[in-house]
Amino acid sequence: MNIQKIGITVFVSALVIALASLWMGRFELDTKQLKSSVGNDYHIEVIQKHTSTLTTTTYNNVFAFVNALDGALNAANNEIKAELASKDIDQFQGEYWSTIIQEYKISNIKYEVSKASAKGYLVENIGLMFFLVFGLAVLGAMMYILPKSRHLSGIKNNGIFQSALHNRGWIGMILGAFLIGFYIVLYFHPYYMVNWIILVDPLSIALSTNPASQWFLYGFLYTLAVLVMGVRMIIKYRHNNYQMVRTGSVMFFQLAFAFIIPQILAALHQPSPDLKNIWPLDYDFFYKGSLNEMIQAGTIGYAMLIWGILLIIIGVPVFTYFFGKRWYCSWVCGCGGLAETLGDPFRQQSDKRLKAWRIERWVIHGVMIFAIIMTGAFLYTFFTGSENILVFSSENIKKTYGFLISSIFAGVIGTGFYPLMGNRVWCRFGCPLAAYLGMVQRFKSRFRITTNGGQCISCGNCSTYCEMGIDVRAYAQRGQDIVRSSCVGCGICSAVCPRGVLKLENADGDVDIRTHELRALHIDANGVQLINE
Repeated sequence: MNIQKIGITVFVSALVIALASLWMGRFELDTKQLKSSVGNDYHIEVIQKHTSTLTTTTYNNVFAFVNALDGALNAANNEIKAELASKDIDQFQGEYWSTIIQEYKISNIKYEVSKASAKGYLVENIGLMFFLVFGLAVLGAMMYILPKSRHLSGIKNNGIFQSALHNRGWIGMILGAFLIGFYIVLYFHPYYMVNWIILVDPLSIALSTNPASQWFLYGFLYTLAVLVMGVRMIIKYRHNNYQMVRTGSVMFFQLAFAFIIPQILAALHQPSPDLKNIWPLDYDFFYKGSLNEMIQAGTIGYAMLIWGILLIIIGVPVFTYFFGKRWYCSWVCGCGGLAETLGDPFRQQSDKRLKAWRIERWVIHGVMIFAIIMTGAFLYTFFTGSENILVFSSENIKKTYGFLISSIFAGVIGTGFYPLMGNRVWCRFGCPLAAYLGMVQRFKSRFRITTNGGQCISCGNCSTYCEMGIDVRAYAQRGQDIVRSSCVGCGICSAVCPRGVLKLENADGDVDIRTHELRALHIDANGVQLINE
């Protein structure tokens, strides 16, 4: 117990240092990077009029520097807009938008210039700060996790509904707020976390020869979380071989296919997608820029294109027919990998109400339809060269999907709401690939969870730990096999059952009969009777 307390202290210390590091260093405007980031000669000429103060001022933290840079860029933009207005050119004309500095461009300039302008202790001691932030965090987590292996294996009544972390208590609320804040900054204000990005620059350069971006930092943190919490998962469920192998699988695929291999491909100047990602989860696979990049890459690019298409039209239905959606959602997928490892402490938060299930079906299939329509727009623009479909711009459709679904839903809500709504919010309500897999599983798959109603003692462990909001106990009490489109086949319900009532199987030909039959025992004064309806 003392080691675990020390571990928590070390972990919290690393977190405090990480947050404090955001304010470290000094920032002096890098005029060379400013010109490179702006690119447009007219823009840089106007911007230089408003950055004279920045060139002679040293700022003590990135927040002050970004605020000053943002003011200069907006002042420059306002000058450009005033000049356009004097020429009677308004925002309804194409010349207006091609002349002003676009908002996304301003954001990119702030990020690139802030990173290049950083100086001081953190930049000069990257190795030490990397250890203090990431090394201590991993060390503290392991000091807390590893002693758990001394406890008896198996799931016990561990007070999860009384925990301040696990049951929407104050610790869970703070953690949720932190995760939500992290994703908002990552997606929309990455210039505020340039100090963290600088810390992983050496690792990014070593793997891909490219400086780190916010997406490399995210991939690094994502992979680190899966690996560290994967160790916790293996220790917690070490009484169940299926869980240990499954956890090892998601750890491997995240480390190799999602993190290391794409970096190596980037170093070789090849397209560098996550090779285990599948459309429509990989929503921009058919985007014009992605298709052109793969085609221009030659043999490797064509191989990636063919691989992606084969996964969509052959891999998904065939593998799902034999193994259910668990082959991807619980063994391969990065979103599922993070949910099963980092999100495992919060799986009991999933809403089991019938109302939630009804909302789930409408929302997830709505997202899938949105993804299909958007992909149709991508392919139309690719083959025709037109950027518009009727009155709609394919680029605007992509931006809308990217903002609402990929950023807000999958990121901010999907992970930030782990402590509030459970660990599979995105997988359950939003993932279009999960909807595709679920349709195959529900209507044409051999996968099922078999039940033995005569052994069920109605303890409720199975329903409590179901991350997908399925009331497993209701099925078990009736002896009814479970084939639900939402079930990801994680097998935790079986792992936590004290009586061995539940079993994951790839069924024989009677799957349709057994998923509708009720096979429960009725006990009364006349004896025991099998109810088979």
